[in-house]
Amino acid sequence: MSASYEIQDGVAVITLSNPPVNGLGYETRKAVAEGLARAQADASVKAIVLTGAGKAFSGGADIKEFGSPKALAEPNLLSLIRAAELCTKPIVAAVHSVCMGGGLELALGCHYRVTSPGANVALPEVKLGLIPGAGGTQRLPRVLGVETALNMIVSGEPVKSEVLAGIPGQKLFDKLIDGDLMAGALAFAREVADVRPLPLVRDMKVKHPNAHAYFQFARNTVGAMAKNYPAPRKCVDAVQASVDKAFDAGMAFERETFINLMWTPECKALRHAFFAERATSKIPDVPEDTPTRAVNKLAVIGAGTMGGGIAMNFLNAGIPVVMLEQKQEALDRGVATIRKNYESQVKKGKLKQDKYEQRMALLSTTLSYADLADADMVIEAVFEDMAVKKAVFEQLDAVMKPGAILASNTSTLDVNQIANFTKRPQDVIGTHFFSPANVMKLLEVVRGAATAKDVLATVMQLGKKIRKTCVVSGVCDGFIGNRMIEQYSRQAGFLLEEGCTPAQVDRAAEKFGFAMGPFRMGDLAGNDVGWYIRKRRYVEKPNLRYSKTADLLCEKGRFGQKTGAGWYDYQAGKRDAIPSAEVEQMIADHRASLGITPRKISDDEIVHRLVFSLVNEAARLLEEGIALRASDVDMVYLTGYGFPIFRGGPMCYADTYGLFNVVQMMKTYAANPLDDGEFWQPAPLLLKLLAEGKSLV
Repeated sequence: MSASYEIQDGVAVITLSNPPVNGLGYETRKAVAEGLARAQADASVKAIVLTGAGKAFSGGADIKEFGSPKALAEPNLLSLIRAAELCTKPIVAAVHSVCMGGGLELALGCHYRVTSPGANVALPEVKLGLIPGAGGTQRLPRVLGVETALNMIVSGEPVKSEVLAGIPGQKLFDKLIDGDLMAGALAFAREVADVRPLPLVRDMKVKHPNAHAYFQFARNTVGAMAKNYPAPRKCVDAVQASVDKAFDAGMAFERETFINLMWTPECKALRHAFFAERATSKIPDVPEDTPTRAVNKLAVIGAGTMGGGIAMNFLNAGIPVVMLEQKQEALDRGVATIRKNYESQVKKGKLKQDKYEQRMALLSTTLSYADLADADMVIEAVFEDMAVKKAVFEQLDAVMKPGAILASNTSTLDVNQIANFTKRPQDVIGTHFFSPANVMKLLEVVRGAATAKDVLATVMQLGKKIRKTCVVSGVCDGFIGNRMIEQYSRQAGFLLEEGCTPAQVDRAAEKFGFAMGPFRMGDLAGNDVGWYIRKRRYVEKPNLRYSKTADLLCEKGRFGQKTGAGWYDYQAGKRDAIPSAEVEQMIADHRASLGITPRKISDDEIVHRLVFSLVNEAARLLEEGIALRASDVDMVYLTGYGFPIFRGGPMCYADTYGLFNVVQMMKTYAANPLDDGEFWQPAPLLLKLLAEGKSLV
């Protein structure tokens, strides 16, 4: 049942019922249209109330239908809204909890709207690279005024119903109902049952003083803030059409704009990211109803930057944390950092004082492993060295209660080896947080060969609770993200040897849309981290070639921002990256020692060598089963590595660029004697997809 119909004392009540958010899928639209027709035909019905079951009025389009013929099947949303407008009996939309996208557009097509306080009202289409497509840009300015409507449409952010109801002169809500919404809506419907003519939003006038200048100002502001996204600027154009054009002409303009945006690479990328995020939780052999273990208390080993950041995630979610260190000074430092982070949020008004105190009250500290015995889960965040991990896990194995989950925050080490330090490998899992752990959205969940399914299900569920995007990875050196970034970094090094400066490479990457180029990123993370990994590689993989420039930099002690010098120079207390004459000379000397004559390298080559190195390595990860799906790889890069969202991630970008073109470029790079020809052989998966005419995502 996608919508129910009942009559209460002369009022027909149509209730959307398509969990979880009453999405306006085909069956729901059809049921509502049938309900309207039934009410029209029944002489005993004087008015209609339209509402939503459960925890939403309606969240808008049904995402399961995106891009399918069902999304456009009649009655489509535009037809349903028109049917509501043409109804000869008053329709009252009873809005509560969630009223977004097509749900709000449907409510705007009703004759009246009443609401309970606390409902989230929004037109979020801009977040998918679109504009509202069922009259939102034409009707919302008519009920809220141009400025409020445009702000909501351009930002896509929800506004509380009571805030909107309190705007002087607003016509969005006819009544704010504090008590029982349905009782209030029925009473209101009976009040207006005989009022004629029926009010229609489409018939309202919309004006704005000095409209032309205002829209030009809005266009300039939006253009500066959303330079890589076409949709926000188109939102301004569509709202301007509500002022400049007659209603039907404005609707036609909105529809044409919506359809054109649907085909842009930015919209494709944003929609891909939207679905990719939802797909990360689907694990083929771990059903959604897999029982989970209760995690009511968490232990964290290590009170450094990582341990403290990890602890904050759980404190924020109301889960008690006990933090262990070897020395009291280290614990004191860790607790002080957590306090400082929270106090900074309080100062900025992002956190209330009482919430801060509640969170700190959940934190306890200890120097003894024995005090962790009652924790349901422990996360180890100690130095990235197998001998150190061994010592920690042997002690955890001795003290943790049966059934407790033992997690390692390792970023590259073998989780299977770590699991074998215990007598309970089924309870061991990798939880690779990204720094700063209390801010970064990504959590790589590393599934060991012995990891129990209920352990994996529990950690995935817990990740959601602490608001992380969890991506499952198999065990390999570096997992998904760091294994790929190593190839990206190798390419960045080869580009220096062939003629680039660090600033040129970073500029090209940032122009492409990366939050930070590879060399600025290295300076921020600490160049010694990569140096430590390379030294291990030289022993384990002696045939793998690296540019020696990064080693030469580290030999000079230039570890990045923390030492005031890395690929760039830094001034005390500032983060501005200043090109370094010393580093450029070091690169030139190294180039000369290799007998390389520098050449001019285009931004296009820089970007595509960096990005396609990610794509080729990711294709190998997919072949090996380390990553479950190409869209998971994209989520790792969008949420953990600053890949531009408007490009959808490396795999989505490769599809947009064309797999044929990607493979051709790889063959060109393979022929470059100064690059790694073997690496650039296209992964078999790419060749297979190309031969079959298929895409990565």
